[in-house]
Amino acid sequence: MSAHLTLTAAGLYCPQAGIHIDPVRPVARAVITHGHADHARAGHGAVLATAETLAIMAARYGAGFCGTAQALGYGETLTLGVVRLSLHPAGHVLGSAQVLLESAGRRTVVSGDYKRQPDPTCAPFEPVACDTFVTEATFGLPVFRHPPASEEIARLLASQALFSDRTHLVGAYALGKAQRLLAELRAAGYDRTVYLHGALEALTALYEAHGIALGPVAPVGARGRELAGEIVLCPPGQLTDRWARRFADPVTAMASGWMRARARARQRGAELPLIVSDHADWDGLCRTVLETGAEEIWVTHGAEEALVHWCESVGRKARPLNMIAYGEEDDADSARIEAP
Repeated sequence: MSAHLTLTAAGLYCPQAGIHIDPVRPVARAVITHGHADHARAGHGAVLATAETLAIMAARYGAGFCGTAQALGYGETLTLGVVRLSLHPAGHVLGSAQVLLESAGRRTVVSGDYKRQPDPTCAPFEPVACDTFVTEATFGLPVFRHPPASEEIARLLASQALFSDRTHLVGAYALGKAQRLLAELRAAGYDRTVYLHGALEALTALYEAHGIALGPVAPVGARGRELAGEIVLCPPGQLTDRWARRFADPVTAMASGWMRARARARQRGAELPLIVSDHADWDGLCRTVLETGAEEIWVTHGAEEALVHWCESVGRKARPLNMIAYGEEDDADSARIEAP
């Protein structure tokens, strides 16, 4: 068992420090790993997170999203009771962090969501040595192996060149995925304006305000057929909405790790599935478990049993947490589509 954590109705809790980590309901004191709505909820008494995550929460929920907010930079240490707490890059989205708890010579790390692929829009994941590692397992099955994002961007640009009279409409989560796609397009040499659905504008501007260069963007606004040949980013749900019908015979694309599964691609209405994920794939999960050196692994929100079995096969103690209320970012954020 972890020297620091217990599981409560609100989620992971550290009694020695009096804090919950990514609680699923309002609590007195919370540490938030990143700004996606299934991890970052409003209504807590006090919130500790990176400055970027606090800014994202304020942008989504308003300045009064909690009683008090405290920013902690990567690698900085805060003492809560007998526990030393620090945050370390998770590589998931801007400001995402792993939480390290230390006391009495024992170390516990809660990963939050993370990925191992490079991403120009956020600090890269840093493995943190620990005794107990609490890991996500969103893509915790061997079938999920993500190709380099650059290869998927090349496929998008090749399709745009081939179908130059059609709008390429790309479904992307509002926080993290949309901005990563923009950055990856720029890295591939694409310097034309990319057009944004209204729900993506505020967070894209926030990224740019934090020094992430994303190149020329413009709102879709009332435009439609005049965007023939252009790339448009929108929330995933808009791909099958009547909003999409305004464009010139659109090529519908969806950027997600789930695009590895053909049934998911069909469900999303994706003519061009792009396997671009902000979560670790199977190899990334296994590699991370080994790199932490942890003796005990707790597995949450995903294909828990498969990763637990693999951990046990390599001599680690492991258990599934079977926590609820964590899910896909687009599902959690579906109510936050603000304007067409």
